[in-house]
Amino acid sequence: MRASPAAILSLSVSLTIPLPLASIKTRFSGEHLRFKQNVSSNQSFSRPGRLVSQKSSRRWSFCCKCRNRERNGYAKSEAPNEGEDFIVVNFYRFVSIGDPSAEIAKHLSFLKDLNIRGRIYLNEQGINAQYSGPSKDALAYVEWVKEDERFSDLLVQMSPAINGHAFPKLKLQNKPSLVQYEGGISHLPLLDPPMRAKPLEPSEWKRKLKDLTDDDEASASSSGRSCILLDVRNGYEWDVGHFRGAHRPEVDCFRNTSFGLSDEKEAPLDPLINVDKEKTDILMYCTGGIRCDVYSTVLRQRGFKNLYTLKGGVSHYLEEEGTAEWVGNLFVFDSRLSLPPAAYSNNAMSDEATETPQTPVDTTTSFARCYICESQVQELRHRNCANLDCNRLFLCCAECVVDLKGCCCSNCITAPRLRPVLHGVKRYEKWHVYRDS
Repeated sequence: MRASPAAILSLSVSLTIPLPLASIKTRFSGEHLRFKQNVSSNQSFSRPGRLVSQKSSRRWSFCCKCRNRERNGYAKSEAPNEGEDFIVVNFYRFVSIGDPSAEIAKHLSFLKDLNIRGRIYLNEQGINAQYSGPSKDALAYVEWVKEDERFSDLLVQMSPAINGHAFPKLKLQNKPSLVQYEGGISHLPLLDPPMRAKPLEPSEWKRKLKDLTDDDEASASSSGRSCILLDVRNGYEWDVGHFRGAHRPEVDCFRNTSFGLSDEKEAPLDPLINVDKEKTDILMYCTGGIRCDVYSTVLRQRGFKNLYTLKGGVSHYLEEEGTAEWVGNLFVFDSRLSLPPAAYSNNAMSDEATETPQTPVDTTTSFARCYICESQVQELRHRNCANLDCNRLFLCCAECVVDLKGCCCSNCITAPRLRPVLHGVKRYEKWHVYRDS
C-alpha cells in the first residue's frame, strides 16, 4: 500500500526507507559508463567513468567522534549480487527550492523501487546527495534528477563500491543545513554565485599549485601578490592524503572551521591572520567542493577578495589530473573510509583501484603517522577506537593496536563498553553483538 505524500511528510521530513534488493543485474568491465538520457540528448555527465566487477568481501565502517558518540549505525555490508557492480555517487547544487517537502515527495516516489542507500538532503537552498547502489539504479536516479532544468548540468562524481552498499540505509531529509556548520548556513548568500569563490577547473588548479610549490619569489615580489592553500576539511582527512603545501587543519569537524575569523592572539596558527585581503589569493579545496563553496561565502563576508575553489573537489581533480601535486589517499564519508587515487582514474582500472581501499605507505606518504606513538604507519587506513563511547577515528601502527587492545589511549582500555580488537580490514558491528556475547 502506498502512503500519500501528506501522510509521510511533516514540516521537517526525515525518512528512513528499507529498500528491497533490486533484481536488475548489470556488468561494466572496463567499459565506459555513459549517462543515457530519456528526455534530452544534450544532458550528460562531465566525464565518463570506468568500473569493474569486485569480488572482495572486506568491510569498512566510519564514525566521527566529534559528530556523535552513539553506536555504529552500519548494518552488515550487502555484497553485490553476482553480475552487479555497485557505485557511490555524489553531487550537490545550490539552487532555490520553493517547496522542499513537495520536492522530497517527488524524489521518494521515484526512489521507492530502486536499490539505493545513502544521504540525500534537500532544503530551500538546494540538494546534497551521497548514495550507493547497483550501477543501473544509481545512474537512473541521477538521470531523473537531471531532467529538471535546475539540475541539468550537475557535476556528478562516481567511484566503485567494492563491497556492495557503502551506506546502511536511505535517508531522505528536509534538513536545515546541507552542510553542518556552526550557526547553520541558511543565512549565508549561497544562492548568489558572486558571493562564492571562483571555481577553478582541475587543470587551472594544477597550474596554480605548481606555481605555489615552485615558490616563484620573483613573480610574487613583482606583482606584490601572495598565495595561500587552505585544506577546508578535517584533520583526520588530511592524515591519509592531501595536496602538497597544505597545512593540516586544526579541527576534527568542519562545523568548527574558523580560518580568518579570529585574531592572532586567539588563533596564532591561522594562515589567514594579518594577510592582505586585497592582494592574497586563497586556494580552497575539499573532497567534493560543497564545504569550500559554503566557507568561501563566510570569507567573502569578512572582506577577502581573491577566493578560488577546486571545482568538483579532490575527487574530480584525481579523475582529471591524476596524482599531480597530491599525496596519499582520499578520505570519503562512507563505509569505505578512503580510496586510492586510481579509484577515480578515467583510464582502465588498475589492480590498485580494484583492491580494498588501502595504500602501502612509501617515501611520498611519510606524513602518515601513528596517532599513539607517532611512528610511520604501514597503510593509509583509519580504525575506530575499541571503546564504543569514544569511537575515535585514528591511524595506528600494528604494535599499538596490540598494546592498547584496539583503543586510542590507555584510558579507553578500561571503558565499560569495550569491543574486541579488530585485525585486518574488518569493521565493528553494532554494540548488541558484543554485549550479548
